[in-house]
Amino acid sequence: MLGPVQLRERVESGELDTVLVVMTDMQGRLQGKRCSARYFLDEVVDHATEACDYLLAVDVEMNTVDGFRDSSWDTGYGDFVLRPDPATLRLVPWQPGTALVLCDVERVRPEGEPVRVSPRQILRAQLDRLAERGLRAYVGTELEFLVFDDTYESAWAGGYRGLTAANQYNVDYSVLGTARVEPLLRRIRNDMSGAGMYVESAKGECNPGQHEIAFRYDEALVTCDNHSIYKTGAKEIAAQAGRSLTFMAKYDEREGNSCHIHISLRAEDGAPVFAGDGPAGTSALMRHFVAGQLDCMRELTYLLAPNINSYKRFAPGSFAPTALTWGVDNRTCALRVVGGGESLRMENRVPGGDVNPYLAVAATIAAGLHGIDHALPLEPEFRGNAYRSDRPRVPGTLREAARLFGESPVARAAFGDDVVEHYRNAAQVELDAFDAAVTDWERIRGFERL
Repeated sequence: MLGPVQLRERVESGELDTVLVVMTDMQGRLQGKRCSARYFLDEVVDHATEACDYLLAVDVEMNTVDGFRDSSWDTGYGDFVLRPDPATLRLVPWQPGTALVLCDVERVRPEGEPVRVSPRQILRAQLDRLAERGLRAYVGTELEFLVFDDTYESAWAGGYRGLTAANQYNVDYSVLGTARVEPLLRRIRNDMSGAGMYVESAKGECNPGQHEIAFRYDEALVTCDNHSIYKTGAKEIAAQAGRSLTFMAKYDEREGNSCHIHISLRAEDGAPVFAGDGPAGTSALMRHFVAGQLDCMRELTYLLAPNINSYKRFAPGSFAPTALTWGVDNRTCALRVVGGGESLRMENRVPGGDVNPYLAVAATIAAGLHGIDHALPLEPEFRGNAYRSDRPRVPGTLREAARLFGESPVARAAFGDDVVEHYRNAAQVELDAFDAAVTDWERIRGFERL
C-alpha cells in the first residue's frame, strides 16, 4: 500500500510512471483510466477525474442497452466523477511502473452526490446502516477458478471449446497436483502480497484445473476492494504466463467455481458480537442475523447469483447449495456456521466465482439487519444431507431470482427503489440477450435430428 508521500517519492525517482484510476462496474470488473503518474499527482489527487456514466448502464459486452433511468441516449450519456479513495492506493507488481487507486463514483451535478447504483456505494450504504447500530462487518471471500493451458486469445478463437485444463484429474488438497501449476499460483500469491493483500494459502479443488487462493479476512469494504483487484490481477498474470483462467460459476458439467463469503460482526471497539451462550456458541444477535438470511435469501439471491450461468451451479451433490437452511460445519447447507469464540462466523455458500462482491456482501448485511431489527427467531440447525431436505430452495433461474428481487419489500427498504429498478433492469437485459441467442446445445440436438 502507498501513502501520498511514498507515491510522490516513487514518481520523482522514476520508479512509477502510471496510476490506474478505477471503479467497479455492475459486473464486478475494474473500469477506468491509466493516468500518467505526474498528472495523477498534479490534478487527480485534488480534483478527481471523470468517466462516461454508461459504465453503470451496459451489459457484460459493453453494449449500450435500454431501461436505465440515469444513463441512456435520452440523458446524453454524460459523465460522472471518479473520486480516488486514498486508502486504496497500492502498487501493481504485475504491471511495471504502475500503481492503482479505487474510486467512489459521484455525480457531476449536484457536486459530490454519490451515484447510488454504483456497487461500492451500495455496500457503503449498508455499512453505514450497520454503523448506526454500533456494528462493523468483517468479511473474507473464497474465490475458486479454473486454469487452462490455452491463452485467452486461442480460447476466444476456438469458441472456448476443447480447452486443455492445467490438471487432468481432481487435485483437491493434492500437493502433487498443485505443484503442476505452482509457478503460476506462486506468482499470483506473491504479486497480490505486493499489492497489499494478506495471502493465506492456495489449494487444489475438485474440477480438473480448479484452484483456490485464500486471503485473510478484513473490514468488508477492504475485502471487496481486494477481491476485485485480485480477480483482475489473476487474469492478467495468467495471460502473461501464456495461460488463461476463469471465475465463471459453471464452466462445465462438473463442480462450479464458488465464492464462499465469510462474515462476522464486531462492536465499535472491535469486540466480536457473534459468540454467546446459545446453540453452537452463538449470541442472540448472530441468531437473528442468520435468521434474516433465511428469511430474505430467495428475494436477494439475484445479488448473490447475477448471471444466467450462476444458477447452473446449484446442483445436488456439487458442494453448491440447493436448500435454504443452516448447519454447523455442514457444507450441504446454504449457510454454514463455523469457528468458535472470536472466530465464530457465518459462511454464505450461495455466491459463485462470477459474483460482484460489493453487491453480495451488501445483500448479506441487508438480510442480517432485517433479522436483527425484527428479532427473527432462528430455526434449529439442520443436520444431515440438506440436498435431500424439504426446505425452501435457492431460486432455480435468473428469471425467477430477478422477479423475486424486483418484488422484494426488504430490498426496496434496504437499497431504495432506484437501486432495485436499476439492477432488475440489468437482469432483464441478460435474460433478453439469452432468450435471443441460439446455442450449441440447440444446434447439436436439432441440426439433423429435428
